[in-house]
Amino acid sequence: MEKTQPLVSIVTPSYNQGRFIRETIESVLSQDYSPIEYWVMDGASTDDTVEILKTYGKRILWVSEKDHGQSHAVNKGWRRSKGEILGWLNSDDIYLPGAVRKAVEFLEGNPSVAAVYGEGYHIREDGSIIERYPTEPFSDQRLKETCFICQPTVFIRRNVLENVGFLDEGLNFCMDYDLWFRIAKEYRWGYLPEYLACTRFYPDAKTLARRAEAHREILRVVYRHQGSVPPSWIYGYGHAILEQYLDRSKPWVNPFFVLALICLSLLKFLRYNRKVPISEYGRWWYWLKNYFHWKWLRSGSVAGKK
Repeated sequence: MEKTQPLVSIVTPSYNQGRFIRETIESVLSQDYSPIEYWVMDGASTDDTVEILKTYGKRILWVSEKDHGQSHAVNKGWRRSKGEILGWLNSDDIYLPGAVRKAVEFLEGNPSVAAVYGEGYHIREDGSIIERYPTEPFSDQRLKETCFICQPTVFIRRNVLENVGFLDEGLNFCMDYDLWFRIAKEYRWGYLPEYLACTRFYPDAKTLARRAEAHREILRVVYRHQGSVPPSWIYGYGHAILEQYLDRSKPWVNPFFVLALICLSLLKFLRYNRKVPISEYGRWWYWLKNYFHWKWLRSGSVAGKK
C-alpha cells in the first residue's frame, strides 16, 4: 500500500503588505507538492491585502482580524492548522520552486531529524537577488554566535513544536532564533544544501528599520539560552546602536566610533558575561592602533596622519 504524503501547513502572518502578498501566495500555490494547507493570518490590514485574499476563493484559508503581533499571528495559524509538518512564510518572502517537496523528502528520509532548513537568498524590494543568505551546516556552537538558519526555509514536525512550545509572543524580532535554540536543546536539526526560499531585504523591513531594538532583544534571547553572550552579538549590538548617531562615511568619525564601540562593548561584556575575555583586549588594541597614530604617546603631540 502506497504511503500517504504528509499534510504540510504553511502560515503567513500579514499586515499591510498588499504590495508583496500576491507574490508570496503564488509561491506557495505553485509548489509541486500536495497536500498543502495554507493559512494567511492578516492583522486587519487597511491596504488592499484583504481584497487580494478574496480573489483566491477556496484555494487558501485566511482570517483578517486584529492580533497581538507577528508571533501571535503565526501561532494562531499553526494552532488552527492540521498538518504534520509546519512552515512559516512571511508576507514579503517567497518560496522557490520545489521547496516544500524537497523539505518533506528530507524529513521523510531522516526520521530522527526534528526540523530542516535550507539555503536562501536575500532579495530586494523588486525581487532581484542581493546575495546568498549566510547559511551554514548546523552547529550548536555557531548557533550561539550567529543566526545562520534562514527562517522561511525551515520546516518543523508538529509534535516537535508542540513539545518545545510555539513562538514566544513576548518577542518582536528574534522569535525565530529563540525557537531554533529550543529545538536544538532537545532534537536534531537537519540541513538541506538546496535553495528553498528568499527573504526580502529592504529599508522598511522590521529588522532593518528597528535594528537597534532587534539587537537588544537578541542579547536577551542569547543570554536566556546560553547564560552568556559571545563577542559577535555584543559587537553587532554596538554597531546597531552607534550607527544611529555616527556617520562612518566621514573618515574623521571612525576613531570616535571605535572608542565608543569599545566602551559600549565593555559595558555589555560585564553585563552579560561578568568579565571581558583576554582575547577582546587584544582586539581592542589592534583597532586602536589602526585608527590612531601612537607617536603622540612619546612626543606629546597628535600626528596629522593615520
